[in-house]
Formats: sequence, C-alpha cells, structure tokens
Amino acid sequence: MNKNILYICGSRNQTIMLHRISQNIPGYNHYFTPYYADGIERVAARLGLLDFSVLGGEFYRQSTEYFAANNLQLDFRGEAREYELVIICSDLIIPKNIKGKRIVLVQEGMTDPENLPYKMVKKLGIPYYFGGTAATGLSDMYEIFCVASEGYRELFEMKGVKPEKIRVTGIPNFDNCAENLDNDFPHKGYALVCTSDARETYKTENRKKFILKAKGLSEGKQMIFKLHPNENVPRATREINKYAPGSIVYHKGKTDEMVANCDILITHYSSVVYVGIALGKKVHSSFDINELHRLSPIQNKGASASIIAGECLKLLEVTVSKSVENNLDNVRIAGMTA
Repeated sequence: MNKNILYICGSRNQTIMLHRISQNIPGYNHYFTPYYADGIERVAARLGLLDFSVLGGEFYRQSTEYFAANNLQLDFRGEAREYELVIICSDLIIPKNIKGKRIVLVQEGMTDPENLPYKMVKKLGIPYYFGGTAATGLSDMYEIFCVASEGYRELFEMKGVKPEKIRVTGIPNFDNCAENLDNDFPHKGYALVCTSDARETYKTENRKKFILKAKGLSEGKQMIFKLHPNENVPRATREINKYAPGSIVYHKGKTDEMVANCDILITHYSSVVYVGIALGKKVHSSFDINELHRLSPIQNKGASASIIAGECLKLLEVTVSKSVENNLDNVRIAGMTA
C-alpha cells in the first residue's frame, strides 16, 4: 500500500518549513501543493482577485519555483491520490478534499493582532480568513497543532484552541536564529526596517508615519529597508526615497541575515522580530516588546522539524494501529457469521 503525505504550502516561509518537516519523515511518499481553496474563493483566485494572498500572485509563484528548484513531487490540490496525513501551516481555509483526514497544523510565525475582524470571526462565525492569522487554530479541524513556544500555547488556549491538541515543538525557520550570524551580507551596524504587506492585503497602514517613526528610532545610523516580498516595490521605494532619503532599499535577499548584521531592528507586525530578539538586537515593534519576549520561539538549534516529524509519526502509528484493529474486528465478525 502506498503511504502518502500531502503538504499544503503557501508563502516561501511555509514551503520551506513543510519541506524541512518532510525530510524527517522516512517511509512515506511526500507530495506538495500550493495553497488552494474551493467555491467562491477558488473562482476569485482564478480571476486573479486574490493575488495578494497565498492563493495566488507572488506567493504562488514562489512556492512553485521552490518545488521545482528542490525536485519536490507535486500533486496540485491533492487530487491525484489518497493521503494518510495532511500537513498545513494555515487552517484559515480547509479544502473540502482534506476534511475528515488526519491533519497536522504547524504555526508559521507571528499572528496578527486580535482586531475587530478577528472578533467578528469569533462572534459571528464568518470565514476564518477575515480574521487574518489571528484566527489561526480556530477551525479545530486538525489532530495536532504544533506551536512555537509555551507563550504561544497559552495564547492559543486563551483563544479557545483545545489544550490537548497543542504540542510545543518550536517551529522551523525560527528555531536556530544564531545560524544567520555567519553570512556574507555586505553591510553591518545599521538600522534595519522591515516593512509589511498590510496595504496589499487590504489592511490599513500609514506608511509615511511609519517611515518617519523608523527614522527617529534609527539613532542616526544608516537605514536599510527590507520590503515584504508581497509588497508593491515601486510604490514603497518612492515613499522611502521621499521620507528617508539616503536609505538603502532591498526587496530581495535573506532577511534573517540582514537582521543578524544590524544594530537596531524596526518592524510593524512581522515575524522577523523574533530573529532580532533571539540575536539580542535592539528591537522596536508595534507589538508590546515584553509580550514578544514571552512568545518568542524556542531556540533548539534547528530541531523543530525533527520534533514535529516525530509527532506526525506518532499520529500515523496510531492510524495504522486502528486500521489493524478494524481489520481484526472484521475478521472476527466474518468468523462469527460464517
């Protein structure tokens, strides 16, 4: 019998995380797909209306390029075969063809603020994606939810996630920040400003105000802006040149290595803040800094992918055991009725 696991990816960060987990699960066939949806969301994605999200646009391009570059086996939309397990980094949309299957949810990174849309999701039952990543975990359609730290365990439990489903494993990509210290990024000792794609995802942001605030926090150091990969690069660059002239702007490159070489890290709402905290940088964020320290992902020297894989294997062993028990029960019943 073929033993298959499906990985539903999205952003490049999600794709790398799931790939690392797959490398630690032997004895199974691993298949990957970009994030996908059904119904009106699928139609909207086909029309290009959701290119700002993981259902299309830059995120879709990045994940498919990563699949090709790493020779990963593809099964678009997971339609070509049956799966013993599905591993995801977001449960804001659960496609119909994986409902009822065993699912492991892995926290991707920082979650959005619990704003009005999130509260509407909780109270009115509107689709989870309206609440952004603040609504992560609310679907309850998974067997296990692997989270970054004890702080996040407490946060998700407070939101209503069932405690017995949560495993504190750490998360790949944020569990060995020290490895970024060995890099060839050409600048050092600067103030790094990491922007967001809030406007591209129909959220509000006063970019002028943010840039001027960052300028004040930079302590006179050279400012380097690293744009979000989903951001409108020409617009963002024009704004930076206008309000913080003399700044260096990157829209590509390894952000974590840029954090490793900076003295000051300035963000709005970005998971990269956890890299700065782990590396002892002076950090500024729109989130409360003390809360971010409490939530910071476990630093276990890159073991999170292996730990998560171990949780998956435990779950798969239970599935096999139950299957064996069911077969034995069928044999007993057949014997009794013969």
